[in-house]
Amino acid sequence: MDRDSLFGERIVWKGRSRASAVPFPQKAIATASAVVSAVTTSYAIVVAKSFGVPVGGMILFAAWCATLALGAWRIPIWWRSQLEYIVTDRHIVWRRGPIRRTMDIGQISYSLIRWNSRDPSSGDLVIVRAVPTGALRRTLSLTLHDVEAPDRVWAIIRGVEPSAPLGNSERPLAQRLDPGERVLWSASPLGSAWTHRRAALALAGALLVATFVRSLVRSVPRIADILRLHALSPALSLLLVGAATLGMLLLLGVAVVVAYAAFVRPARLVRATRYFVTDARVLIRRGNEELSLDRSRIAYVIDAPWRKLHDVFLVLDGPQARALAPSGAFGEEDRGDALRPVFAAIADAETVGELLRSAPRTLEKRAA
Repeated sequence: MDRDSLFGERIVWKGRSRASAVPFPQKAIATASAVVSAVTTSYAIVVAKSFGVPVGGMILFAAWCATLALGAWRIPIWWRSQLEYIVTDRHIVWRRGPIRRTMDIGQISYSLIRWNSRDPSSGDLVIVRAVPTGALRRTLSLTLHDVEAPDRVWAIIRGVEPSAPLGNSERPLAQRLDPGERVLWSASPLGSAWTHRRAALALAGALLVATFVRSLVRSVPRIADILRLHALSPALSLLLVGAATLGMLLLLGVAVVVAYAAFVRPARLVRATRYFVTDARVLIRRGNEELSLDRSRIAYVIDAPWRKLHDVFLVLDGPQARALAPSGAFGEEDRGDALRPVFAAIADAETVGELLRSAPRTLEKRAA
């Protein structure tokens, strides 16, 4: 059996990033930057040809936007294509050339799997270690990007023999349990709260829509007046109309995305979420995301009622200190919509609280 050169430990799994897709945030940046570059270039040509003024600054800005778009589109693929991952008896090693990051397996709090929507057999495996609350609170994570069968890799990291159904996100989570693991409780959230972040997004979306309407009302008549003067050639007129249209579509697109994040996405996430408590783990499935938490890591269970529902927060126990990963119990409810170890908006908090406070079953570990 091979041994790792850094720790000299037995290697139990080794893999590489498949680098199959550009992450959505980078796609959005690339698209917006490309549109801004095209709009700026079109306006620069119209201004230069019509008024004969220097447009070097506009061209430079357009070139910078085009470079940003190209970088956002290709750099993630290039960077991830060189990533290597190693799991030993005691450590996880993330490596790219001379750069290494490691995490002690014994210090892992929980994992997140983000399945690839285009390839149900691959995804990102995020290993999370929560550290103390208060002034020293932060969350350390190690992401294994684009790995094949990330749930199998997570089973290997936990020291559990991977079961046959693992490796396909299209299978229900309850069918991909560890050997001998049983579901004791399951539920879905019954609502979504309006946090400060969601309210801010709603306000921003409304302002962007108002800005779009105002810009549309003011720009269309002015462009029409310019075209009636026949002061521009047909080619420049087409460039002017195209640039204005692209700019307005970009503004409308941003407004729609922000409004979607405030009004539609939270409701869709609620419908796509399912909570499970087994005799050994806490599992949460939300669309293409899955959270897996060993019940032995839970130190306290906090029941936070709101209206007629309850939020159940799980305080995690770490090797050096007890910690709370971003779960909202200490004013962190506005830290985005990342999947967290929280049962939000459930009705039966008493039953799940009693289950989580009871001793979990220890699963049979992989033979050394």
